[in-house]
Amino acid sequence: MGEFEVAAGAHADIAVLRGIEGSRAKVSYQRIAEQFGIEWASRKFDRSKPDAADAPNQAINHAATAVQAAAMVAVSVCGALPSLGFIHEDSGISFVLDIADLYRDSITLPIAFGAVKEWRKRPEEPLERVVRKLSGRLFREKQLVSAMIDRVKELLQHDDDHRNG
Repeated sequence: MGEFEVAAGAHADIAVLRGIEGSRAKVSYQRIAEQFGIEWASRKFDRSKPDAADAPNQAINHAATAVQAAAMVAVSVCGALPSLGFIHEDSGISFVLDIADLYRDSITLPIAFGAVKEWRKRPEEPLERVVRKLSGRLFREKQLVSAMIDRVKELLQHDDDHRNG
């Protein structure tokens, strides 16, 4: 098999994996929204008009930004290159996005939907602030940055073992 065929095969495999993950994520968004009693339509976001999204989508954006910041700290502490991702490829912080995605179901979505639930009780407080406060609380409780550092080390060690084995 030629080099191009191997590369094309790898690209096709990652595309299939991305499709599978996208389908799984849709189910996850719906399930976690229901756990928090939040009505969920779909993931919608227009980068040019971020405030035009509904409250759950805005909260997901804010929570994802916070989790990505934690992932950036973890990746940096480990001396890994933020741009060298496994799944994400088109960003200067691809590895950071890969790490953050590992925590979507356990951290990002519970923060987002939990914040929307809290915010609806006191809508005079900006949603972004509610998300930030909940993020800080959950990050401390779960020791998120430490957990991410361990995960990055584990992934890098596995990659080193694979290359040397």
